[in-house]
Amino acid sequence: MMKKKIIISLMLLCSTTFASLACDICGCGVGSYYLGILPEFNKRFIGLRYQHKSLQTHLGPLGQRTPITADETYQSAELWGGWNIGSRFRILAFVPYNFNKRESQTGNGTKNGLGDIALMGYYKLLDKSGTLGERLLVQSVWIGGGVKVPTGKYEPSERLAIQESPNNFQLGTASTDFTLNAAYDIRYNDLGLNTNVNYKINTENKYNYRYGNKLTANMLAYYKFRLANVVTVAPNAGVLYETADKDVENNKYNVDVSGGYSLSAVAGVEVAMKGLSFGANYQNVRSQDLAGGRAKAGNRVMVHMSLPF
Repeated sequence: MMKKKIIISLMLLCSTTFASLACDICGCGVGSYYLGILPEFNKRFIGLRYQHKSLQTHLGPLGQRTPITADETYQSAELWGGWNIGSRFRILAFVPYNFNKRESQTGNGTKNGLGDIALMGYYKLLDKSGTLGERLLVQSVWIGGGVKVPTGKYEPSERLAIQESPNNFQLGTASTDFTLNAAYDIRYNDLGLNTNVNYKINTENKYNYRYGNKLTANMLAYYKFRLANVVTVAPNAGVLYETADKDVENNKYNVDVSGGYSLSAVAGVEVAMKGLSFGANYQNVRSQDLAGGRAKAGNRVMVHMSLPF
């Protein structure tokens, strides 16, 4: 009976994770919500995350480079934190500072500044532990929602000046947006599977532009090695899927150079010790179709450090 419940739970999570929607350019620029495996903490934690992403835009109709092709780099240093309230509630907050860079034969540009601040709340729907055979089996399900506020600068002239490029070279969206979140973790002794699903619902900003709603989902398998009961090392590997609708102008015109999907293979490691957690992962893009083939995302790196307290 226990095995049957586990199989059904995994099937439901897989079907939710890979539901087909249609992306603000996946993983780059404004609005990336990759979480991965959260650091271990009992009450609260605060930390920093660094992300590096790249994107080619102004590609030709068949995805080839042209004289106006631009190489864009998106970096963010993000203050993030979590707070468990009792045993059932969790709050996560993200304050990003973005560093955007564009290089092309027609000119270079940079944009640095505060991004859009986000707040997410979770409720623990399931917290179950038991044994399967002689080994420990632990499951948890968190569900919740969140809000992203327009604290990052948005420049409408960027969209007006470049019609054949994704409206991605921004520090923020100038819109208040909302998220629906779910997280599932199952661990059989030291072998686990972690899944996060985030669906972002965007609203139209005051410049009559609305970014497409976006799904971000990842599934990671991990194994915890416990060293001298002092350090836990958890290598992990899995997949990251991102997809979103096309952007919309004036509440009725779809933006052709938007939308798409990307599927990445992810490998990383998490390290936890008393008073400190840190980790890193590498995201290798395996399949993508962005902005009708007019944009191409590169591989990505994320590192983080956190202090529980």
